[in-house]
Amino acid sequence: MSLPVYSGRFGVAQAERLLWRAGFGPRPGEARELARMGLRGAVHSVTRPRSQALVGPPPHVQSGAALQPFDVWGNDVLWWLDRMVRGRAQLVERMTLSWHDWFATSNEMVDSQRLMIAQNWTLRRRCLTSFPRLLNAITLDPAMQTYLSLVGSTKQDPNENYARELQELFTLGVDNGYTESDVREHARALTGFTNTWDPSTGQPVDFHFDPKLHDDGVKVIYGKRGNFGWRDSLRLVLAHPDHPRFFVTKLWSYFSSEPLSRADLRAAERIYMSSRQQIRPLVEAMLMHPAFVAGERMVKPPVVQLVGMLRGMGRYIDTDDWVWQSSQIGQTPFYPPNVAGWDATRWLNTGTWQARFNLTADMIGEKRALDPAKDKVKAEPKAMTRRALAFWGAPQISATTLRALHGYAEAAAIGAASADWERQQYPALAENALRALIVASPDYQTC
Repeated sequence: MSLPVYSGRFGVAQAERLLWRAGFGPRPGEARELARMGLRGAVHSVTRPRSQALVGPPPHVQSGAALQPFDVWGNDVLWWLDRMVRGRAQLVERMTLSWHDWFATSNEMVDSQRLMIAQNWTLRRRCLTSFPRLLNAITLDPAMQTYLSLVGSTKQDPNENYARELQELFTLGVDNGYTESDVREHARALTGFTNTWDPSTGQPVDFHFDPKLHDDGVKVIYGKRGNFGWRDSLRLVLAHPDHPRFFVTKLWSYFSSEPLSRADLRAAERIYMSSRQQIRPLVEAMLMHPAFVAGERMVKPPVVQLVGMLRGMGRYIDTDDWVWQSSQIGQTPFYPPNVAGWDATRWLNTGTWQARFNLTADMIGEKRALDPAKDKVKAEPKAMTRRALAFWGAPQISATTLRALHGYAEAAAIGAASADWERQQYPALAENALRALIVASPDYQTC
């Protein structure tokens, strides 16, 4: 059994959705280029990228100084935003963000930009391989071991943090398929990790497993008995009968807000398990599902919105404003709010919507705004709207939104102007406003 494949028209609108949900939005002309490939060709182009190169000018801050992602606060965030903006392998970066949410780790507790960036590379390298490989790598990751207290968990004092989240958030789901006894026994199996400290920097180093600190006694996990260690802990939870459904459901939630039907859920589970829990084949099948291509729209995650605006207007990382702006709009990479990650149901509210609107002013800035005293704009509502759309890379919008934009342009540029100076300057002011209204519209806020 396989997942159904979308069979309708695959045009620019459908290609644009693919680029937003499996990446960070199109650069000008990319959606049209992707549409020419057809559905399968387009999906394979994002799931099997030919290059992971970064294209465009290197990132810097206002002073022109290069980033110092390990050492300067906020430069770690800019470093990753830059990869999202310039990266040719857009799905790789988008999956890295999804896994960062799945295995949420915050630098608020880790307190090491170097360790957080190392984890980021771990997620990136394994983002489309197999989930067992990814889970193995994240278990050994120093940032994760620090965040969930796996380091320092010994046979004398086993810490349950990682054992609990391993099941609750990473593999099975809340209160699903395990007991408190399983949590305690997993914790025992996961004991033995430790590290040392660099006296010159005060930073943790040399993360490793020490058999002397491990509880090598008999454990009982899911009714099975054995002298289980950390590898057994992962093996047992990945072999749990409830894992495939949890994994498929959670992965699908990053691509669509519509739940899979019971039959499609079973088909997705079979794809996952028959491929030995590979990620790429399942992602490819999901990206061709009718509910993904033509289903309900989803609110863009804040970081996706921010990066997509930069990509659409052809701007790069040239200021550290995006660090605090990401906080205002509700999603700062490397700083998820808790171990459960971000709550996608809260992407848009009265506060974050206003922050997204305010973000537009920084995006455009004085350098890119039309100057009503210098830039002569003819009071032609349709032409003004076309240029305002082109400013953002000509995103697809509905006929309803287009009519509303035309109506605003006519009222603001023509209807409101009576004096000669108003007739000369209002069109430029109205076109500036059109740019802001486009990215504030429901069509742009969702994909």
